[in-house]
Amino acid sequence: MRLPGPIRATCLVLPLPLLFALALGGCGVTHIFNPTHSRRGALVEAEALKQLVPGTSTRADATSLLGSPTARATFDDNTWLYITQITSTRIGRTPGVTMQKVLVLKFEPNGTLKSLSQLDREDGKQIAMAPGATPSPGSEASFMQQLLGNVGRFTPAGLPGAGGGSGFGGGLGGPQH
Repeated sequence: MRLPGPIRATCLVLPLPLLFALALGGCGVTHIFNPTHSRRGALVEAEALKQLVPGTSTRADATSLLGSPTARATFDDNTWLYITQITSTRIGRTPGVTMQKVLVLKFEPNGTLKSLSQLDREDGKQIAMAPGATPSPGSEASFMQQLLGNVGRFTPAGLPGAGGGSGFGGGLGGPQH
């Protein structure tokens, strides 16, 4: 049995939106509606943090309660940093910072906890890029020199002097036949 023309066209058009939705799902576009959250760094539990007491706790206590620090201060080995960051995907799969905290533990030289403080994203400072550029030795090539600089320098593989592809050497330092 053959269906009339308008009914056949309707049967073909109805699945197209469904196929389009399936194609978008296969491309990974659906993550916009359901972002993924990623935790990075050390998640410091509030109960463990309450057990650290300045003046009595030691480095060993901090390590057993919180684990190894994420980082130590560059010029002060007595300052430990526990960094936590939660990111979620945004459009284009770029990560966006949802939450960021830094726990700073400062120890006396003998290993006793001197102080602890918590910093969050608002405590951070924006640092501007340094203006200018670092000069490098060599000549300054113009746009056209950069664009056409390698034209004629290379030969296709397999031709004499190509240095590869023929299996007979012929390149620099290869055996001469």
